[in-house]
Amino acid sequence: LASKPVEKYDRIKRRSFVQQFKDIFEGQLGSLNFSQNQVISKLSWATNTLAQLAPLLRKDHLLCRKMLGRNNFFAVLFINILLATTFADEHDHKYADGEQIVLWMNTVGPYHNLQETYAYFNLPFCRGPVENVEHYHETLAEKLQGIELQFSGLDIRFKRNVVKTEFCRKRLSEAESDRLILAIYERYWYQMYLDALSIVGVVGEIRDDVPMLWTHKKIEIFYNHDQIVGVSLGTSDPVQVTPGAKIIFTYEVVWTESTLPFDKRSDVYLDTGFYVHRIHWFSIFNSFMMVIFLVLLVSMILIRTLRKDYARYNRVDGLEDLERELGDEYGWKQVHGDVFRSPAGSLYLSCLIGNGVHITVVSIVVTVLALIGKLYIERGAILSTIIFVYALLSPLNGFVGGRTYCSLGGKNWIRQHFLGSLLVPALLTAIALVVNTLALFYQTSRVLPFLTVLSVFSIIAFVIIPLNLIGTVVGRNIGRPSALGAAGGSSASPCRVNAVPRPIPAVKWYTKPLIISLIGGVLPFGSIFIEMYFIFTSFWAYKVYYVFGFTLLVIFILIIVTGCSTVVCTYFLLNAEDYRWQWISFFSGASTAVYVYIYSIYYFLFKTKMFGLFQTAFYFSYMAFFCFALGCMCGKRLDDVSFDNFEVMLWKSICAY
Repeated sequence: LASKPVEKYDRIKRRSFVQQFKDIFEGQLGSLNFSQNQVISKLSWATNTLAQLAPLLRKDHLLCRKMLGRNNFFAVLFINILLATTFADEHDHKYADGEQIVLWMNTVGPYHNLQETYAYFNLPFCRGPVENVEHYHETLAEKLQGIELQFSGLDIRFKRNVVKTEFCRKRLSEAESDRLILAIYERYWYQMYLDALSIVGVVGEIRDDVPMLWTHKKIEIFYNHDQIVGVSLGTSDPVQVTPGAKIIFTYEVVWTESTLPFDKRSDVYLDTGFYVHRIHWFSIFNSFMMVIFLVLLVSMILIRTLRKDYARYNRVDGLEDLERELGDEYGWKQVHGDVFRSPAGSLYLSCLIGNGVHITVVSIVVTVLALIGKLYIERGAILSTIIFVYALLSPLNGFVGGRTYCSLGGKNWIRQHFLGSLLVPALLTAIALVVNTLALFYQTSRVLPFLTVLSVFSIIAFVIIPLNLIGTVVGRNIGRPSALGAAGGSSASPCRVNAVPRPIPAVKWYTKPLIISLIGGVLPFGSIFIEMYFIFTSFWAYKVYYVFGFTLLVIFILIIVTGCSTVVCTYFLLNAEDYRWQWISFFSGASTAVYVYIYSIYYFLFKTKMFGLFQTAFYFSYMAFFCFALGCMCGKRLDDVSFDNFEVMLWKSICAY
């Protein structure tokens, strides 16, 4: 660019610009010929200088490139990079007086169907006279969330009031009036963005069973020095919608000075009375009480029930005496020869465990980042963070899954790697395919562009799978010994595994594996269901979720409650002389997701007014995925902390002969 000729510029203007440029630089440096090695040392100098140069270089930075010439290309590149942080726009949120402010129109859709959105100009609205400004997606999350910003065409300039001004006239056809009437009856709302601040308005209202369209927008913008700190929208001038009606659209802009700090401008979107309600605190207190109760219950089982048996079995002289002692016993002691037998379907169990640990750590990391960085402020920031953290932590999935599969005696580790790395993405892709098909049919903004789909598959193929492979290789190489005995148990087991599996006796209905698994999820669900209400309301309604401190606390409570509940369920299963504890211990935690999904059905029926096939399919499809992820998270064994160590501890004193 520095070597290309500059055309169509007045020579006098160019000389004046160059002279101003040189005067500023020579006053700071004395010469423009500095090498690449000097760039770092000149950083502080450039920061101060660019504040003076920005108004000049905004006029035509190509002149700067021409003046510096070919030999100083890296200096030009460096200057342009720094200038990116000084230009006033909606990214650095600083504006000069009279500078254009872009009002983006996002989507429009039914009020009760938050996810059923359409492009704003699908309705018979029209743009203003200002030349169109293209919007480019900044993140993948914007595309995945159906955000499609279009320039409004309204002339809005910093600190410049605009009196009521007509910007468009339109005569409605019969089809256009029908669309508007339907939109008004279904309470369509639309969203706009100004300086990344969300503005919400309604299309119209019903007056005496007559659909009325709001035709005037009054935009009040609050500013603090050179930054916008707030914006509000008022609508008026209703017009009856009929075929052939002539609609005159007008707008008005009022600038109001404010003392509100820039970093507090998002507080207006936060409903503190809803999220910091005493019921929220009360639910956290109840969850803490549940944690204390379960910890005491598990401690009682380990201390009172097992201590005497340990003392008695430690007094026997050998394995024959041990077998004789156990022959007179019943319950969990009878399955010491089968309890460490490798479970059926160890491949799938290890994949679920690996994904569970992965999802748990991703949830904690994203929650901490959201708590520290206020990710709820920027469009798509939370989803972008989830995608980035999930891909970055893919080795953890491979490590835990590969290590678990190795410890269970698995041999086909390549199959385990691909299944573990693709389990969550494949399920999410299947759900997205169904929803995208419906979105195509309804022509909503939720249709995923081809390049977006290609980007997602590229992340899976070139980031997630390779990183997962690294974790799998590391996990299986440092995993526990996986040599199998004759009966299919691990040689690392503290007890010798019998050659012939022990028959499982008939048990009462309440000690059957299915019942134990379902009971195991009751208490974990009880510890989080209040928080589920707040999370559902923020995602499926119009609340901005920002209390991530509560979320982090609830995650840790859930981990503790699930671990304790799983230990208790595993103990009762073994006491019923059923040694198939691996899958049951997983499902006793994962069954929490069953109750969450049942609660989501209740929430859909009684807490929302959603309607239509698309919104219903969207809701239940993504709730199914959310519950699957939650089930993996609750059923996971975080490096075998809870029930695997419980099993080893239970028998190692008895079988250490």
